[in-house]
Amino acid sequence: MQSKNINIDGIAIRYLTAGHGTPLLVIHGGSSGASTWAKNIEELADSYKVYVPDLPGFGSSQPVEGNYYMTEMVDFIESFTNKLGLDRFHLMGHSFGGGIALNYVLKFPFKVSRLVLVSSMFLGKDIAFWVWLTTRRIIVEPLGWLTINLFRTIKWLAATVFNSIDYVVPVSEASVRIGKGIATLQEQARVMAGRLPEIAMPTLVIWGEKDPILPYKHAYAAAQSIPDCRVKIFEGSGHSVYRDRVEEFTHLLKDFLD
Repeated sequence: MQSKNINIDGIAIRYLTAGHGTPLLVIHGGSSGASTWAKNIEELADSYKVYVPDLPGFGSSQPVEGNYYMTEMVDFIESFTNKLGLDRFHLMGHSFGGGIALNYVLKFPFKVSRLVLVSSMFLGKDIAFWVWLTTRRIIVEPLGWLTINLFRTIKWLAATVFNSIDYVVPVSEASVRIGKGIATLQEQARVMAGRLPEIAMPTLVIWGEKDPILPYKHAYAAAQSIPDCRVKIFEGSGHSVYRDRVEEFTHLLKDFLD
């Protein structure tokens, strides 16, 4: 697995890549980065050429100015694929990344062979009350910046006191900006639900039975609207099923993508 850097529309972007074969592009969730997919990349590399970028402002990628909206994220993915010469590929997104993937395939359906949605947002209106509460603007802004500064202090200590340079701040300004928009997902989900029948490619929706953020019933609701859709619910798993059940997750993916 390699960590590479690329310039996308003037923004320095880091991405992880490995393997050979049919391209598989993965979009991480709104509170993580590409590194959380490291084990999955290794498992999939023997069958696919995997690409997992740090979205702008996440992981080791440069942030952008202003707010983060879905349109800009979709355009970023398109620019990323064009920069790498990816004309046709499989696409997988987790949580907020699933929402990006959904919007992407509706705008660029001719570029995606198969779509995989993992605990994806934008498939239903329900979201955990604690997520709704903590993403109120009056709460997320002060707590978000406080958390970021705390982790920046830890990073400084790791570098100067313990001589470690590998520590990555797990909460970013991008996370906070995205968090401020989660409160409006009810309206966005209503719009997306009306467009799910337009998804033309084979689709796999994966969920954890014990997802504390988004209920797995969203997967079954999506399957009723997406013309060619399979559903897999992992019993006992949470929101990040791709990390909870790496081997089973990989086997399921290969069975669907091949």
